[in-house]
Amino acid sequence: MVRIAVLSFPGNNCEVESLRAIKNAGMEAVFFKWNDSREKLRNIDGYFVPGGFSYEDRGRSGMVAARDPLLQFLHEESTRGKVIIGNCNGAQILVESGLIPLDHGLSMCLARNALGDEAVGFINEWVWITPTCKRDRCATSDWEGAMHLPIAHGEGRFTTKDKDVWKELKKNDQLAFSYCDESGKVSEDPLVTPNGSTYAIAGLCNPAGNVVALMPHPERTSNGDPYFASVKRWIEAKRGGRAEKEEMAGRSANEWKIAERKPRPVEIFVGTIITNNEERTVEQAAHRLVPALKLTQLKYLAPATKTPESILTHLALFNPNKETAVVRKGSDFFKWDSDAKKLQPLKGSPMQGAVAFLRRDEPDTGAHALGKGSETGVAYLCRGVSGMDLQKRDVLEIFCNPHAGTLEKMT
Repeated sequence: MVRIAVLSFPGNNCEVESLRAIKNAGMEAVFFKWNDSREKLRNIDGYFVPGGFSYEDRGRSGMVAARDPLLQFLHEESTRGKVIIGNCNGAQILVESGLIPLDHGLSMCLARNALGDEAVGFINEWVWITPTCKRDRCATSDWEGAMHLPIAHGEGRFTTKDKDVWKELKKNDQLAFSYCDESGKVSEDPLVTPNGSTYAIAGLCNPAGNVVALMPHPERTSNGDPYFASVKRWIEAKRGGRAEKEEMAGRSANEWKIAERKPRPVEIFVGTIITNNEERTVEQAAHRLVPALKLTQLKYLAPATKTPESILTHLALFNPNKETAVVRKGSDFFKWDSDAKKLQPLKGSPMQGAVAFLRRDEPDTGAHALGKGSETGVAYLCRGVSGMDLQKRDVLEIFCNPHAGTLEKMT
């Protein structure tokens, strides 16, 4: 019998539906927690990474789980021809790990839902999808017509800044699934593709076709049964004929040249009074590469016309019960006194002794609340490590996916 392991990371919540869908397709489902013994994965034919919110989407969806040693194991299993399927958060993890779309390197992002420069937010509705690759192209594409499925995600917009990646995916027939209407007509119309995904992409496969990332949830409805039946047929057809692929290629470049950012006339850095769980989780993810890193994460606001006082007295923008704020004007720093509701001079800089980076998402949907010409982002203050360590691409990609944002060094 075909055996599929359902891999669960902290925060996933679609394991039960995934196990049921695999069993309904006539396969054996094996539940596997991220920290279980690998011995449990002996004689496994394929892997399913389910939906949910692994590590509460800290940093960005899928970023932390993608840097777990288990994903390196999946890279190795992929080269052996094993099937690896990721739905929703599972798709985000596969993209962040580099398994999708080209088997190596961070070459794409499942970015925040957006239509143009307008944020869409979390989407929870039903959509139609259809295969847009050849029927035998990948492990889950052996069906036809339009499939009605639910989606539930805040970051599902397939995008990349690398035009060569799009050329490669089209040439290789890797645009596996697209959003469509009930009749099967593919469209980028927001009524059909509500998350703004490029080319109406709902799912991609890797060059070999054995790794697939899909944003909708076929495991949550019997409508998705053909998706899982396809997996079973693919594995049964490939058994005994697996060919070892060449060793996974390295990342495109080990260095990432980060531009320096000139300070804006007014900049606001917002920290938290209580423990910032996202800060601690991003730091732990980075510790796999730079164990000595001490990280401070701050919300960044750069208003074009509004005063710091008008922003820091607006509860929707700043909560004095759980947040603190420092304002930079030119070379001077000020601490916000929430009780007196005014700025107090501050000696020194909160960035002193740190290498500081600013991540800004594209589009910068948060800037609308501050007015035209404003900017928002996340500032990372890095201490305890050398600048050379922080120049490594694998480290910088923890702070920012370059296909959905920019990373600049702050002075």
